[in-house]
Amino acid sequence: MNLVGSEQFLPHLSSSAEDDFLIKMINLIHDPDGRRLDSELLLLAVETIMCHATTTQGSYLHLDDFAKSNICSIDEVGSEDSLGHTIYKISREMLLQCLVEGNLHAKTMILFGMLEHYRWDAKVVLILAAFVTIYSEFWLIMQVHPHNPLAASLAMLKQLPGDLTTLKPRFKALTILVKIMVDVTKCIIKFEGLPLQHVALDNEALCVTKSRIYTAAYWIIRSALTCASEITNLIAFKNEQVHSNSETIAAWELSSLVCRLSSICSHLRQLVDVCDQRIETNLHNKLLNLFKETHTDNQEVLRLLFPLKNDLPLKNCSSQAQLGVSELKDKIVILLVSKPELMPIEGLLLLVQQAYDHPLRIKLEGSYEIVWLPISHSNTWTHVEEGFFNFLSDYLPWYSIHRPWLLRSAVINFIKQVWSFKEDPLMVVLDSQGMVTNINAIDMMLIWGVGAYPFSATRERELWEEDKWNLQLLMDGIDPLLAMWVEEERNLCIYGSDNLDWIREFSAKVREITSAGGQLEMVYVGKKNPSEGVKDILATIVEEKLSGSLTSTKMRFFWLRLESMRKSKLRLGHTFDDDFIIKGVSRLLDIDENDNEWVVLGKGSNCLNLIENVDKLGLVNEIRAFLEPPPLVAEPCDHYSVVPFAEELIQKTAVCEKCKRPMEKFVLYKCDTQLSS
Repeated sequence: MNLVGSEQFLPHLSSSAEDDFLIKMINLIHDPDGRRLDSELLLLAVETIMCHATTTQGSYLHLDDFAKSNICSIDEVGSEDSLGHTIYKISREMLLQCLVEGNLHAKTMILFGMLEHYRWDAKVVLILAAFVTIYSEFWLIMQVHPHNPLAASLAMLKQLPGDLTTLKPRFKALTILVKIMVDVTKCIIKFEGLPLQHVALDNEALCVTKSRIYTAAYWIIRSALTCASEITNLIAFKNEQVHSNSETIAAWELSSLVCRLSSICSHLRQLVDVCDQRIETNLHNKLLNLFKETHTDNQEVLRLLFPLKNDLPLKNCSSQAQLGVSELKDKIVILLVSKPELMPIEGLLLLVQQAYDHPLRIKLEGSYEIVWLPISHSNTWTHVEEGFFNFLSDYLPWYSIHRPWLLRSAVINFIKQVWSFKEDPLMVVLDSQGMVTNINAIDMMLIWGVGAYPFSATRERELWEEDKWNLQLLMDGIDPLLAMWVEEERNLCIYGSDNLDWIREFSAKVREITSAGGQLEMVYVGKKNPSEGVKDILATIVEEKLSGSLTSTKMRFFWLRLESMRKSKLRLGHTFDDDFIIKGVSRLLDIDENDNEWVVLGKGSNCLNLIENVDKLGLVNEIRAFLEPPPLVAEPCDHYSVVPFAEELIQKTAVCEKCKRPMEKFVLYKCDTQLSS
């Protein structure tokens, strides 16, 4: 490969020897000092400008607000200059080299010298950004000067040609060349983004690909310099020159660069794809064995799970800062894996409340962190999914992956296959050594919140052994007032229905009972899937002061926790036959789904009494028996009561007036036949 087309750099050397010599020269002035630049985002800005410069009015590329704001916030870390100033200095040097006499190769190496402290992807993207400022300025003037006095004046001062019709072949070749330069740059960015520091690649493939990267960077910079020269040559362009052979020569030179870079791009893309596939295979195998090994801390595990192109894969949602996995060292890490939209708003609010607004949170501050790891529905993130992620990650109180669409396929496949992620969110818990202690702690987080620390599967079993089917389990963390009533051992009645007439009747019966001196706090908790009618009922309960009630949001919290209780129990292998809690929770959920009225009576830490089909039962007697427990008597009670038969009494319960205990039901037959005289 000759360095300069017809301009031979070292005539006595072969093409391969020239490449080797060029690579050595380039590496002599390659001295990266840790400067970081979001080259992918800057390249997006370059492509956007090029699109606006080369398309007709009305067909411009429109970026969403997020892309615009992020492009505006691009900065280079580790440099004294701002990104804008760096691009300005490079473009100024480009223009200078276009105006002075000299060897094109020597000019290219001068630009390389300006970029010695940057990584290879940053070098080429900065060159493209510098060129595009020159290119877009020219086209901006040419597009608007017919109807803009300022642009017309600038075009006149620069003596730009008024008619570009005969220059179409040159600009067509230039446009194609810039596109090829962008394509090659994408290959370089992809290679530089490979997690080579965490996943090994064989030396042969690495060396060959790196060599191609070096020569590709050289020809991108050289081509950008050539393109800039073509633009500056149009200043004071004479009309007779337009029709001369110089136009044909210029178009031919640009086309020859297109052929050269196209060949480089094709070969480099193949090499990078091979490296990428080998990285994927090696990373997959390493992940499969990673959790079988013993680690001193969680750093190796986290670096392999988040193998992004830099060491700052995390985003702090509160400060928006990019952070490294070192922030998570010696902490329990909970990986919140979900779709980009995460979960319905009520579940999300409950999760935030339980994980960050829990009273124990301050005591455990710094001992654990949640990292949100969203995974797209498909292999490619959509703009809608990116919008969901960007909005939520700015407001939720936990860490997130900075740009989750850059996660390796091997990591995503591992999460789907080994951790069984499908649609529902899950929380995988890693201890301070990076070992998995719970494959999904989301239900225990929704049930007990921070009280479930350290969130292991063992801790989940311990909590269920400690808990009973009582009000504390049912209402814990839902509402501060309810929590206080439970602590005070008050009599509490929780009920649900979407029948307003029944609610009014039930409320009246309870008031009738409590007016005699009984104490009972009533709380309406709505339904699992509330309709618009339930919202109207809630408003009526408040307006008519029928009873206490949860807010709409807290109602959803109540039902979500019940669902989590059932899921947690079933996941741990409990069944309806051997577990009283799962039986009670399931009965409550099933009653609600069947649109039946129900009432739960309880007191503090005592077991709950669930009453269903309350329209057919002796509800008043049930409540009285609950409020006035039977006295402790040594001898049995033989009191009886004869009640005339009625169909509606068959399923009712009667309470003994003497001992206050439920009475046993018998059927008495009596013959009323009169003897004839």
